[in-house]
Amino acid sequence: MSGLKRTTEKNLMLFSGRAHPDLAREVADLLGAGLVPTSSFDFPDGEIYVRFEESVRGSDAFVMQSHIRPVNQWIMEQLIFVDALKRASAKRITVVLPYYGYARQDKKHRGREPISARLMADLFKTAGADRLICVDLHTSQIQGFFDGPVDHLMALPILSEYVAERYGADQLTVVSPDAGRIKVAEQWSARLGGAPLAFIHKTRDIKRPTEAIANRVVGEVRDRTCVLVDDMIGTASTITKAADALLAAGAGDVVIAATHAVLSGPAVDRLKNCRAREVIVTNTLPVPSEHQLDKLTTLSIAPLIARAVREVFEDGSVTSLFDGNA
Repeated sequence: MSGLKRTTEKNLMLFSGRAHPDLAREVADLLGAGLVPTSSFDFPDGEIYVRFEESVRGSDAFVMQSHIRPVNQWIMEQLIFVDALKRASAKRITVVLPYYGYARQDKKHRGREPISARLMADLFKTAGADRLICVDLHTSQIQGFFDGPVDHLMALPILSEYVAERYGADQLTVVSPDAGRIKVAEQWSARLGGAPLAFIHKTRDIKRPTEAIANRVVGEVRDRTCVLVDDMIGTASTITKAADALLAAGAGDVVIAATHAVLSGPAVDRLKNCRAREVIVTNTLPVPSEHQLDKLTTLSIAPLIARAVREVFEDGSVTSLFDGNA
């Protein structure tokens, strides 16, 4: 026994899939830790291979991956990362999801539909994940889908600070694009010194879930600078129709703020042609050069993720990060 060495020193190891390595490198730089060298490639038939180039035994491992297009490929790659870490004897595995794939499928709208967001949580648990770190889930209930700790970070402090500095708080009205996101709008209002609230009353065809009809504005918006807030911009149908409705109701200006720039299909053209002054997003998802617009501003989410990773690694508190009070 005298020849055995025992170490209790914790070892933070950060891993990145291939979907959004720029964000992972930024987080690594803020942590003062390099990304673990990893071999990851696709076989000719599309299967994914992963191997870490150094020992991960006993490590506190953090696996970052944003589920961008093609979504299923990057989800599978992250699951394989987790499985490889578990089989290589990592001590704790935390999955970092700046953007959680399938989050919009969080409940059944009609019979015989899946709840894919729950399936995602089950897959990561089965693969060997001990903990999840997520940013602005589509609905908070997804936190309960995972059988383990979930740290739900909010981009609100980053986005609201930028809006307050650029536009001032005196003439701002916070607008929810639908009644379902009023709670988020209330948090925005508190961050902006009690700015007035409004929302768009809309209808949605359950057979066409990515499209909505903006009906009428509820709340006083005349001559105000309206900040339209949402968790993501998908096809941009909802958010651009909401912007049109606000301007038709007499709003002086419209600014769009959302965490995730999914930007599917006609989104870029819709945003380019809408009359919103600025579209503010974060880099939870990469925005390719062909999607860049003069009115698009991208803020970095890396400092928030880096702080959360540091708190988890040091067994500190992440409450101040995920409740929007950071």
